[in-house]
Amino acid sequence: MRKYTSEISPNDDGADVTLFGWIHEIRDLGGLIFVILRDREGFAQVTLPKKVTKKEVFVTAKKLKRESVVRIDGIVRAEPKAPNGFEIIPKYIEILNEALTPLPLEVTEKVPAELDTRLDHRFMDLRRPKIQAIFRIRHQVLQSIRDFLSSNGFVEVNTPKIVSTATEGGTELFPLSYFDKEAFLNQSPQLYKQVLMAAGFERVFEIGPIFRAEEHDTTRHLNEVISIDIEMSFTDHKGVMEILEKLICKVYKDVNEKCQKYLEWLGLALEVPNAPFDRITYNEALEIARSKGERIEWGEDLSTSALRLIGSELDDFYFIVDWPTDAKPFYAMPNPENPKICNSFDLMHSWIELASGAQRIHKYEVLISSLKSKGLSPDSFGFYLEAFRYGMPPHSGWGLGVERLLMAMLNLKNIREASLFPRDRHRLIP
Repeated sequence: MRKYTSEISPNDDGADVTLFGWIHEIRDLGGLIFVILRDREGFAQVTLPKKVTKKEVFVTAKKLKRESVVRIDGIVRAEPKAPNGFEIIPKYIEILNEALTPLPLEVTEKVPAELDTRLDHRFMDLRRPKIQAIFRIRHQVLQSIRDFLSSNGFVEVNTPKIVSTATEGGTELFPLSYFDKEAFLNQSPQLYKQVLMAAGFERVFEIGPIFRAEEHDTTRHLNEVISIDIEMSFTDHKGVMEILEKLICKVYKDVNEKCQKYLEWLGLALEVPNAPFDRITYNEALEIARSKGERIEWGEDLSTSALRLIGSELDDFYFIVDWPTDAKPFYAMPNPENPKICNSFDLMHSWIELASGAQRIHKYEVLISSLKSKGLSPDSFGFYLEAFRYGMPPHSGWGLGVERLLMAMLNLKNIREASLFPRDRHRLIP
């Protein structure tokens, strides 16, 4: 019976099993061979004493090379000294595909490699249990997000990724040839999810790729990422902030309960946050940075160095609210009592921005005025603006980066670790 290594225990002593996987390590002591088999769930020790192992099986074991793919039929034997308390005594070994030598990358943790080398040979890097753990946890994160939003009345949607108009204006777009027209890769589903508010969906979410043609070269930026976006009618920015912090708590709770094995592979003990998160205003954040020697004028974005100083004073998760209107996109709703600031927020984890959101302008005339104030032409936003002329409800929303969330959750040093095949300004393959 075929089993994963995680499905076997010392209680299966004497049972027949079939395992498939990769040869992780080999120790040949002459008359005794130890083979460590690795599958996606863990490891199993295969023990071959020459005196009691079939000759053809022992000969096959002598020819095994690390990272070759094999099938092993054998008997489980309880053995306290073996990993997980059991070993496999093989009756049959089949080499399904032999690995070439030397290996392009060390899969055990014995020989460290630079990140660029690992990404160049990503298929090998992904065989490492610690790296597998990141993406098993990522799977749970996405599943938890879908479950949470669906249970709160949100409808999952998919919006176009090839568009004719910039979401927020500006030039940070990847152009492409679209027959005889100019087109771009979408930098956000923002315009479409707002249009869906006019269509009466009330609550929508999307999990999908976004593309930013920003020439960053940092440990927290990629040019293609997966974004979780929501839009919600009949609420303000505070309403969607509550959804966001509850979602974060739910995701952490689920990962802590369902991914203990993978957290152990990473050597992590996950602390589940509690809502509500702290909220500080842009002005308060500015004062913290200035008090620590950072020079920033009011209205400027907060620099990385400023965010590090601010993050050092606050809990892991916190919101920065009431941003200057000029610093946010055209669709952010100005505060009616002080139009110089808007009903917007950023969700922070220490110094890293995880999500950004706002209450949206839902009045046509106000939206036209905001576009023009940002130097944008309303003519470029025709399909979008039409939705505001025939009954657009008040609405708010946010976008949350999956890779940044994983980076924060798993204490990753580089965002590229959270992407299977990352895309940055230098990397287009693999």
